[in-house]
Amino acid sequence: MSVVSAIIGTAERVPLPDVVVRAAIQRLCSRTATGLAAHDTPDDATVAGRMMLRPIAGEADAGHDAVPASFFAQVLGPNRKYSSCFYKTDATTLQEAEEEALRQTVEHAGLADGQTILDLGCGWGSLSLWMARQFPHATVTAVSMSQTQRAYVEDEARLRGLSNLRAVAADMNVFAPEAQFDRIVSVETFEHMMNWRKLMTRLQSWLAPEGRFFMQIGTHRTGSHLLDRTEREDGIAQHVFTGGLMPSHHLVRQFDDIFAVEKEWCWSGTHYQRTANDWLANFDARREDIEAALREIHGDETAMWMRRWRWLLLVTSGLFGYADGTEWGVSQYRMKAAE
Repeated sequence: MSVVSAIIGTAERVPLPDVVVRAAIQRLCSRTATGLAAHDTPDDATVAGRMMLRPIAGEADAGHDAVPASFFAQVLGPNRKYSSCFYKTDATTLQEAEEEALRQTVEHAGLADGQTILDLGCGWGSLSLWMARQFPHATVTAVSMSQTQRAYVEDEARLRGLSNLRAVAADMNVFAPEAQFDRIVSVETFEHMMNWRKLMTRLQSWLAPEGRFFMQIGTHRTGSHLLDRTEREDGIAQHVFTGGLMPSHHLVRQFDDIFAVEKEWCWSGTHYQRTANDWLANFDARREDIEAALREIHGDETAMWMRRWRWLLLVTSGLFGYADGTEWGVSQYRMKAAE
């Protein structure tokens, strides 16, 4: 067992100082970055080919999906944006960073009032609720694989009087909307989708003529990384993102026969680093309430799950902050159907 794996395993069982955990994360990121730079992982074409052999979406992490909404209410910002925020200045607050990221998403996706919009993988509804409020004559459909998230978004829409927002829960392997959409937006969902070719082919058929697909996803600057938790030497897959994919910024172009990239943006990883650090600050400041929320589902294992959640926040900060945010970052693409 490597030193890193030993530290990670210990961190799940007993509290360790953050300085020790962050050092282990730094070492894990360094090892992964070195492997990607040395081309020890498959190239994008090979990764895209392997993805075709998988279902669109694997099994959801049941332990994660069962976490009550009250937990995320304590950890996330007021918009409950469970994805990277954007910090314009050193003084930017989490709420301001949430709202700036949402504003940029609306702008980059080319959203406008009167459109039909599909939010694929809506999370806790930060973008769906934002769009429905900003564009009262648009029709927004928010889709999640979680019944808990669907119920929350539905309740929030009702409380805010947003009759133009509908929330549904669906397995992405079988989801098939009856209507077409002017815009499809997906924010940090494609990391959990494995067969991009099959899903993108479906998305193209769901778009109205002249429609656009907008995707935001965490990426590495050069190499794609398929995550396999059965691979004992893959520390990222074992202990960080335990299923799915960490794509390269360029992987999307392996599917340019389905969607052509019209415009793209890339945020420095430091934005996600600061997001995770703000979530961690909330976690530590509201520890008693968070522990009570987790105890509802984890009982005697609550202490272990508290450590696991802190580990996830620390590793998200460490991964995206590695090398001053130049190695891993957040990519956005606005795409149109290929001709």
